[in-house]
Amino acid sequence: MRPHKYLLFLVLAGLLLAGCGRVPLTDRQQLLLISDADLEQQAALQYTDLLSKSKVVPVTAVDEKSVVRVGSRLAKAVDEFVREKGISANGTGYKWEFTLIDDPQTANAFCMPGGKIAVYSGLLPVTKDDTGLAVVLSHEIAHALARHSNERLSQTLLVQYGGAQLSEAIKNNPEQTQQNIMNAFGIGANVGILLPYSRAQESEADRIGLALMAYAGYDPHQALDFWTRMAQLGGSGMPEILSTHPLDETRIKDIKAEIPEAMKYYRPRT
Repeated sequence: MRPHKYLLFLVLAGLLLAGCGRVPLTDRQQLLLISDADLEQQAALQYTDLLSKSKVVPVTAVDEKSVVRVGSRLAKAVDEFVREKGISANGTGYKWEFTLIDDPQTANAFCMPGGKIAVYSGLLPVTKDDTGLAVVLSHEIAHALARHSNERLSQTLLVQYGGAQLSEAIKNNPEQTQQNIMNAFGIGANVGILLPYSRAQESEADRIGLALMAYAGYDPHQALDFWTRMAQLGGSGMPEILSTHPLDETRIKDIKAEIPEAMKYYRPRT
């Protein structure tokens, strides 16, 4: 091995060793190459920028109060959950924020690193009540707790590095050959690496979210009703292998199998 390549190997090995983490509850090992502090700082800026360009529902509105009420209950449960169960220190110290964006045409929600969560008002007819909101918010909280954004970016960096190395290796080939090889690499990396990881993270967020909502006092069985209603909205019709999310039937089947585990953490509200 050439000296410069040996040095590069050592640097990459160091990154891999230093950047390994484990997901709370599932204990899955993950690759984390980016500083959480840097990622959360950028996420906070992006979140503020997005809200400045969106129609945010006032904190005095009934629907916003519901989002904040359920979100605050879940956030409190997260800190208690990770401490009491000794699962992980991740998530404690997050400055959770819950915002409702007035957009009746969008049935979606998202969570940025560090616990910045937004729900679009188009999702409320599907959530219907506090328990339905708990399904959504616990799923988004689980993404933050599991540091999925960091993991996705880390995977993308590795794929980009692999692409750069491949491009260098084939630079003496005819231009059309290079293009064909790089196109094949891009499709293979997306379908074979990035999309499967994305689907795995969505399923993982479902599993962790069920436990969190149960611990906060919401019946995880209600998650089946919520995702059934979401399925009735209709999806893209895209094959699962080309999707960032599991198919509705796959998701509902998996959640049904995971409810017994979540019920171990159930603390009925008093």
